[in-house]
Amino acid sequence: MSDMARENHGDLIASDRIEGTTVYNRQGERLGHISNFMVDKRSWQVRYAVLSFGGFLGIGNDHYPLPWSMLSYDTDKGGYVVDLARDILDQAPRHLPDERPDYDDAYGRSVFHYYGLIYPW
Repeated sequence: MSDMARENHGDLIASDRIEGTTVYNRQGERLGHISNFMVDKRSWQVRYAVLSFGGFLGIGNDHYPLPWSMLSYDTDKGGYVVDLARDILDQAPRHLPDERPDYDDAYGRSVFHYYGLIYPW
């Protein structure tokens, strides 16, 4: 059991415990880690986990916004699991670590649409 699962018995978790958590696909492949997440300023709901993926030794990683609803926490893996194959990320919306797109409605719709989800806002 991971430190995160052991130390967080309730339903809430601190943001610094999420950042850096490994993300796997359903096949058990490590896709990357959560770099940060995006929170709605008005509702305080997490909308996206930003997956850091690619590069070598953390250099050249791209950041991929994943709708938060796509992720589930797996206590056995000590990380989040998303139903995505690596090749789906090849064309997914992304940005460089030092760049951040406007997370407006148009961008949100494009991210959700890419993953076949309905933009709920």
